[in-house]
Amino acid sequence: MATFVLVHGSYQGGWIWKPVATRLRAAGHEVYAPTLDGCAERASQVRAGIDTESQADEVAQMLFYEDLHDVVLVGTSSGGMVVCRVAELIPERIGRLVFVDALALFNGETIRDIVKRSTAQASGMTAGPTREDAANRLFADLDPAMKEYALERYTQHPIAVYEQGVKLEHFWSMPWEASVIWCKRAQNPGEAHQRRTAEKLQASFFELDTGHYPMLSAPAELTALILKG
Repeated sequence: MATFVLVHGSYQGGWIWKPVATRLRAAGHEVYAPTLDGCAERASQVRAGIDTESQADEVAQMLFYEDLHDVVLVGTSSGGMVVCRVAELIPERIGRLVFVDALALFNGETIRDIVKRSTAQASGMTAGPTREDAANRLFADLDPAMKEYALERYTQHPIAVYEQGVKLEHFWSMPWEASVIWCKRAQNPGEAHQRRTAEKLQASFFELDTGHYPMLSAPAELTALILKG
């Protein structure tokens, strides 16, 4: 059985992985779905200094203290940036990488270089959509019950994640076993970015006919692809 660490993206927390985590655990796998610093139930702890690198440092420390090895590290949306950094920090503990409609930036790139259109509103140390925008855009393709579930839990995200260039001096020159899953109905990050990631990593490439939150809209199909590798 495998060990999975599921890394969420913007406006999310570990909660978003519950449908997938439940399926993976039912199949006998060990699963961790941490909430990143300053997000979801940790949103009240938001402060200056939280960025992709600090969030990745925390996940890397979790892998060390839990003594996890041969980890399947899965990231979605901006969580893909965290996955890249964690892998660069502790490659000896990583078995495979999975990018689920994820941002995987080159050293020095920012989210704004890839995501050209956003209605996220900045508010001090965080940025995120209004509830109306989340309902009508982010979670538009979810069924009513799942949409309400997500709207009750989404939070703004530490703003430095969007504004600062990522620090990845070695990741893209290292060998990885990886797969990339593109969600065809998602406006961002878009097909070109997903194919760039797959080509650069020589990764397997899969498509899902769903929006940017497949862990909520198509959890069974997504779980199958994560397991497929």
